[in-house]
Amino acid sequence: MLQIPSALKRFLPKKNWVKTPFPLKWIYPDRVWKIPSRKGKTIYLTFDDGPTPETTPWVLEQLKEFDAKATFFCVGKKIKNQPDIFDALKREGHKFGNHTFSHLDGKTNFEEAYIEDVEKADSVINSNLFRPPFGRLGKVQEKILLEQGYKIIMWDVQSKDYDSQTSPEQCLRNVLKYASEGSIILFHDTREIEGKLRYVLPKVLKHFSEKGFRFEGVE
Repeated sequence: MLQIPSALKRFLPKKNWVKTPFPLKWIYPDRVWKIPSRKGKTIYLTFDDGPTPETTPWVLEQLKEFDAKATFFCVGKKIKNQPDIFDALKREGHKFGNHTFSHLDGKTNFEEAYIEDVEKADSVINSNLFRPPFGRLGKVQEKILLEQGYKIIMWDVQSKDYDSQTSPEQCLRNVLKYASEGSIILFHDTREIEGKLRYVLPKVLKHFSEKGFRFEGVE
């Protein structure tokens, strides 16, 4: 899922990791992986690839029940198809970011086409937060986006909800075991993982709320 330089791979865990390894954070220091604690016990839930009518409205209901805020990294063309859902997440005080217009892979698209797609998404999203689809973003692409004023938001913990080999129970364990104060947690609000998310999200919200955590959007 994440683009990893070949020279770095030998320093990373051999298994498909859930918690982002420190060497990866070190080699990409201009990307935001975790947010230093300034508000006490705070966790940052993020949702990629929406908005989708099957999943996003339900996510908003769950967040509202726990007085939780989150950040949605939206695909521009999906906003064009679901403007009411996008308006709802903004109206309820959630943060939102650019996830390109066409969900482009930074590894397989040249700089000019990729940046044009980001800019096209910005016309409907209007946010300086950016997350690259699949976590893949070349150095030149990164440099251009940073110069344009974007904050590149990655993640500290991935739930692996997108992985068909990861059961709902394991997905929940991934988050409960590895999330800590300041963690940015990666979920998806797509139709394909709706069933898994319906199992995991309420339990994550309940667990960390009972431990005194707050859920905030990425600033």
